[in-house]
Amino acid sequence: MPTSLAFTKGHGTGNDFVVVADADGDLALTDDQVAALCDRHFGVGGDGLLRVVRSAALAEGQDAAAAGAEWFMDYRNADGSAAEMCGNGIRVYLHYLLKTGLADLDADGTIRIGTRNGVLTMTRSDLGYEVDLGAFRIERGDTLVRARGLEVARPGQGVNVGNPHVVVAVSSAAELERLDLTVIPILDPEPPAGANLEFVVPADPLVENGVGSIRMRVFERGVGETLSCGTGVAAAALAVREWAGRSAPDRWVVDVPGGRLGVRVQDGHVFLSGPATLVYSGTITLA
Repeated sequence: MPTSLAFTKGHGTGNDFVVVADADGDLALTDDQVAALCDRHFGVGGDGLLRVVRSAALAEGQDAAAAGAEWFMDYRNADGSAAEMCGNGIRVYLHYLLKTGLADLDADGTIRIGTRNGVLTMTRSDLGYEVDLGAFRIERGDTLVRARGLEVARPGQGVNVGNPHVVVAVSSAAELERLDLTVIPILDPEPPAGANLEFVVPADPLVENGVGSIRMRVFERGVGETLSCGTGVAAAALAVREWAGRSAPDRWVVDVPGGRLGVRVQDGHVFLSGPATLVYSGTITLA
């Protein structure tokens, strides 16, 4: 039987999401239902869905609840598949919690949110909100990437920030713009769980006043090209930092089609900062 579902539309630098409140974990949205909600022609439209649910209400949220994270970000890609994390999504998630009064920051200005990549700590920042994405891993061994607009396959740098990424350097801003990401790029070898793909070009100069700067486009697994990808921004900055060597800075700004995000590295962790916006709320009939 069709039911009426309340939702809120939000975005972080153009990476947009359908936000659904389900505090007690009563909803059991199928992959097809999530895909229908995220469909830009027949649904609300979004790069993914954020289900706002208490950690204690989910079997996969029990560890988060025990660690003191009341809320769990159940993130689904636009095709309905579950994902480990979403850097832009978690800022929108926190913004929703704060704006609706479901949560507040602790006395020390922090809040802990459960995700499939563990419990993450968030604070306010000059750009909006900052999330500690935790420890990262620079993968060893190249992955060849073929994409429409690249004349030859390029080596990609694997970076794991809780979810898998492959970062590819392009030669110029013009080459970055020529990429046709309506066609799925090919990875060789294909990672078992797939990967998000970031194509980056350095600014000129790369480093100014101790801050590195790059531009990026992204193809997200299960979604396609998006205006922004928070974890992808972190991965891209980490890859360029790795390529730049020992003198590379720990602070970066990354320009994506949807805006600008900040990345910093401290004590082996990577932090992502940026804005979050709630656009409108409504109801939709869910088949």
